[in-house]
Amino acid sequence: MSLVVYLAAGVLALSAAVLFRRPRTTAGKRSARPDPLTVSTCVAITLGAVVFLCSAPMTLAAVNDLTGVPNFGAPLTYGLLTAYSCSLLILLINWRGGPRERVRRLVLRCIAVYGPLIVAVVVLFALADARVERLTDLDTYYANTPGMREMIVLYLLGHSAAIVAMVVVCVRWGREVTGLLRAGLLLICVGSLLDLVGFQLTKYTAVAARWAGHDLDFLSTQVAPPMAALAALMCSAGFVLPRLLPAAVGHWRGLRDHRRLGPLWLRVGFVSTAPRPESSWWQLPAERLHWREVAIHDALLTLAPYFDERVRERALSAALAGGRSAHEARVAAEAAMIAAAARRAAAREEPLATPSTSRLHATEVSGTGGLVELAQALGRSAAGNTVREGTVRA
Repeated sequence: MSLVVYLAAGVLALSAAVLFRRPRTTAGKRSARPDPLTVSTCVAITLGAVVFLCSAPMTLAAVNDLTGVPNFGAPLTYGLLTAYSCSLLILLINWRGGPRERVRRLVLRCIAVYGPLIVAVVVLFALADARVERLTDLDTYYANTPGMREMIVLYLLGHSAAIVAMVVVCVRWGREVTGLLRAGLLLICVGSLLDLVGFQLTKYTAVAARWAGHDLDFLSTQVAPPMAALAALMCSAGFVLPRLLPAAVGHWRGLRDHRRLGPLWLRVGFVSTAPRPESSWWQLPAERLHWREVAIHDALLTLAPYFDERVRERALSAALAGGRSAHEARVAAEAAMIAAAARRAAAREEPLATPSTSRLHATEVSGTGGLVELAQALGRSAAGNTVREGTVRA
């Protein structure tokens, strides 16, 4: 069982670390302060990871040995679980948004309810007689023990209230939104229902069975832990998906465009004077793409004195005669002119006396779309060979 909960804790911790990584601003610095939604999301996911870490039998044994108190890991885990329940509600409040004062008031209410609940869990454990260490079946073993019985019921009720509230809010909110947000809410609902049925109902059933004199401990020791892990992962995915997926898609597109600009960069990159950024293996694809875009524009500006209008016109006429559209013909002609200019620059020839004054399509449109079209045209063109690295006077 320790392996299952450790794996869940690791996945949750990784999700929090990825989410908390603050993006760089256009000036290359990280944003000064993360927003409350990011903070509450990371806190909730991190608490979930810590709960799983503390609930593993190996961790419980280590905590008990370290403190010298049998079953000290129980109030620690149950207190953290109660804090995790509170953090889920706070996350939902921040995610739903609204006037700042209203959000702050609801957050304080959650803390006012769950704070004393955590204290009660600790106090009840201190008052109870729990001298026999139980690492996997504490809930059922002490189901009839005064103090421990109330502590177990209290932490389960606190967690149940939070999960039921999450389901209600997600169902109501899901009717108002669409897209990724709705998909995230659906994942949270499914994870919450798994928690209710797979974790809480099995715990309640096992404890109630002990009260009735029966033994259904396997529900608490074998069914509940993996179901809780699966439920937490699904809920975390629901919270993280709407926030990370758009950024992931953006990075994927940046990586794709960076690769598609390769033919153009290989052709003109040797004349670029743009300062290279510090190479970092963790540099985001969007940052790499931005630098390549700037460097290519700088290279095209450097090659402008070598642009031959006659080459462009001949290539344009040939492309139109070949049945290409006006736009495709223009891009192909500009690609031929750039290839010829790069060859002259690589051969250290003198700039043209009357270079072309035609504006490139790639410089007229925003974004990388124009440069990508130019790069693809160069990749398809057989005109010119890839130049080797060299230098040229701007």
